[in-house]
Amino acid sequence: MAQVDGFDLGAVDAGFFDDPYPAYRAARDLAGPARQPDGSVFAGRYDDVAEILSNDHDYSSDKTIDFKPRFGDGPLYEHHTTSLVFNDPPYHTRVRRLLTPFFTPRTLRALEPNVAAMIDGLVDAAERKGTIDLVADFAIAIPLTLIGDMLGIPKGEREPLRAWATSILGALEPALDDQQLGRGNRAVDEFKAYLKDLIASKRARLGTREDTDILSELLTHPESGDGLTELELMHNCIFLLNAGHDTTATLIANGLDLLLRFPDQMARLRSDPKLMKTAIEEMLRYESPLQVGNRRTTTEVTVHGETLPAGTFIHVGVASANHDERQFPDPEAFDVGRRPNRHLAFGNGIHTCAGNSLARMEASLAFSKLLERFSTIEQTGPTIRPPRARFRIVSEMPARVAA
Repeated sequence: MAQVDGFDLGAVDAGFFDDPYPAYRAARDLAGPARQPDGSVFAGRYDDVAEILSNDHDYSSDKTIDFKPRFGDGPLYEHHTTSLVFNDPPYHTRVRRLLTPFFTPRTLRALEPNVAAMIDGLVDAAERKGTIDLVADFAIAIPLTLIGDMLGIPKGEREPLRAWATSILGALEPALDDQQLGRGNRAVDEFKAYLKDLIASKRARLGTREDTDILSELLTHPESGDGLTELELMHNCIFLLNAGHDTTATLIANGLDLLLRFPDQMARLRSDPKLMKTAIEEMLRYESPLQVGNRRTTTEVTVHGETLPAGTFIHVGVASANHDERQFPDPEAFDVGRRPNRHLAFGNGIHTCAGNSLARMEASLAFSKLLERFSTIEQTGPTIRPPRARFRIVSEMPARVAA
């Protein structure tokens, strides 16, 4: 089994955070999976990644073993081993069944007018200001507002949500120091304390709940039946907030960055708005919000021509797979009309992102309204990316906009 020179996910350099794709390509070109110093492996070829993500029998998402040495018995361990994403059936099946009704086409149709009106307000504000941060003033504001509404979190109480999410998700990075661990644990504790009070308030007024209030609706399912315990409810609400705003905000921010980096493709999309659907899929492929997932083998498997024993921890290179030239012709070209485009940005199999249609709807409205309103969108400073390997994040993107 081969090792890529310098390709240690726990010790990548600044160049990797700016552009990880050369390292991924080097890993794909090896004779087998890329071994990491801790004995885990990195799988980055499209066919391997698609199989790993879709096969929940041979590859486990459960993290009760893997997160114990990383987090100890603290709040982060409790959260990440209780939330939907890091669990296998039957727990995963039960929780997902409860959440799925909130992401149906019918629900999306009901939400779309409010999302459109909210984005119109953000675009109006951007026009008045002229110079904005496309991340803070636009990309993050859209999904954070929507998921706050869907969880029934009062508008005046949402200020801490982004910081909590950043600290909790940041603790999943391959390299974790004591400060990050402390911030993540505090964020879980503070979020749980807030949700405990919110749940008590909602229990007292279930008769007046909104149809799209996920938290209130979940409270109507008794714990003695197929419902969630209060601890499960809190941690899955934290997961929904984190996944519901972080991934979508990253999709929109990365999409804007791509359109600015490839002005010919922005012009093409402006001239033919019917390309919006394929453009969003290409944004998801080219700059996948989740760059690296993970699984542990439950039996002996073959990956990239190598036999791996049961118990092997695999870093699943979603972003690498989405740049695999064996699947995508000219993968480093950003093509808003690319077809076919069977990317894996939202996963595959039972862990396919439940909110993927919602994210696509938000992104479509965001790009359409921004491009319709402004003939000029130009950066006034560089795109800033924090040093995160697991997620492809943009933290700042200052720009001038004009109608």
